[in-house]
Amino acid sequence: MKNSFSKLTYNELLSKREELRKDYFQMRMDKVTGHVDNPLQTRNIKRQIARLNTLITEYDMGIRKAD
Repeated sequence: MKNSFSKLTYNELLSKREELRKDYFQMRMDKVTGHVDNPLQTRNIKRQIARLNTLITEYDMGIRKAD
């Protein structure tokens, strides 16, 4: 899963980040109400969001070029 984001385009990265942010927000709400199936999944989602933010920043800075 770590390297699956590197092949995505800039727009796909942005949409995937928004999707993960919504999932993370929903998991936080479920945690408050006490309906969390896997509490470690929140950590994984936060790390995926961080990976996406890194790739998006690389595109913005010009380190990673769009093909």
